[in-house]
Amino acid sequence: MSIIGLFFAGTLALLFVSAAVAPLESLGWYAGWFGEKEEEEPQELLTPDPAGEISPASHYLVYLSGIGAIAPNSIPSEELPFIAGLQQKLPDSLVLTDVFPYSVTNLGLTGQRVTARVWRWIEQLRLKNPMAVAAFLINLRNVFQVATSADSRYGPIYNLGVAQEIRNSLVRHGYPLDNGTPVTLLGWSGGGQIALGAAWYLPGLIGGPVYVLSLGGVMSDDIGLKRVERLWHLWGEKDPLAPLGEKLYAGRWKIFPTSAWNRALVEGKIVLIPLGPFTHNGKGNYFDNETTLPSGETHMEFVLEKIQEALAEEGLSPGYSAQAV
Repeated sequence: MSIIGLFFAGTLALLFVSAAVAPLESLGWYAGWFGEKEEEEPQELLTPDPAGEISPASHYLVYLSGIGAIAPNSIPSEELPFIAGLQQKLPDSLVLTDVFPYSVTNLGLTGQRVTARVWRWIEQLRLKNPMAVAAFLINLRNVFQVATSADSRYGPIYNLGVAQEIRNSLVRHGYPLDNGTPVTLLGWSGGGQIALGAAWYLPGLIGGPVYVLSLGGVMSDDIGLKRVERLWHLWGEKDPLAPLGEKLYAGRWKIFPTSAWNRALVEGKIVLIPLGPFTHNGKGNYFDNETTLPSGETHMEFVLEKIQEALAEEGLSPGYSAQAV
């Protein structure tokens, strides 16, 4: 067999193995085989309270990164200015970033895993060259976790695990349980589906309303839609990935009017927000802070403004003023 043939055979084998083992972590966690160990120091964009106490916020926003994330403390660098912009734009909200949405135990790929050494090596390669095959391997592994979340067989277990980790993060940051404080899950790319899946369980776990913001999210017709207060889906016209959800998942097709997605559309729970000529990756993406629109705003500034506007209309960003922009 030629080298090219071996390459394609190896790629197909990798795809098959990755797909086959994707649900095993969530199934093992549910069976109680593992999950007691915690991740190393989580990334926080917060200043620790010197008194050891954190005052509750009026609104919490949990950021769920895209498929390029490798651990709670290793969010892709292009997303960090966007996260900082969220906290600046939403002064009445607390923005949390320490949930790794591609693990039911919040354990990053470089954490206490059997394969941790391999993933650390892959991460080093990616840091040297973001376009290397290493980045593809991380994305591939996480894509299958997104597929697990959307799967009607394994999704309920996976989404329960993530919802519990979101609850744990909220409690760590002073969230008052059973107090009705609103929480918004902001899922970027694959994080959109996982946010939607976790939304089925989260209201009952925290005793408060849950909203979902999807930024270029690839989502199914997840039953989590039945328990969200509102889903805002922001997408770019040049983004080839965001429309995949409506093509891959039959429940989003118009010919199934009783699906969770189409019912939510009729009920007005879903708000679709087209952003214009935005791409998913590369120049002109959602986090691009150099490419400008005719209005003079950069792509990132425009996305932040749309998010702030959506939350303000729902009463979740009381300090918003359109004239101040």
